[in-house]
Amino acid sequence: MNATVAMILALAVGTYAFRLVGPVLYGRVELPPKVQELMSAGAIVLLTALLATGALTEGGDFAGWARPGGVLVAGVLAWRRAPFVVVVLGAAVTTAVLRAAGVG
Repeated sequence: MNATVAMILALAVGTYAFRLVGPVLYGRVELPPKVQELMSAGAIVLLTALLATGALTEGGDFAGWARPGGVLVAGVLAWRRAPFVVVVLGAAVTTAVLRAAGVG
């Protein structure tokens, strides 16, 4: 067995074990309220960072103003509780119109 196959198997077993830990330990381990609060804040920060990276960059460079414009429209529509299809179409149409108008 070569090193690549061994590494893939090790990562697969590790991933399965990591996912199994949650249901197995649920109810047995009590986290302090401060830790739960920090974990919630960490999740929000991580999702915000992923959104900013995906919305503003492409290939390590600035993606132009059309993509952040579409993301902004999608955010407003989601905040206004529009259906998911409307949110996606609103973002796509906004980005397409901005790009057609020559806005990067």
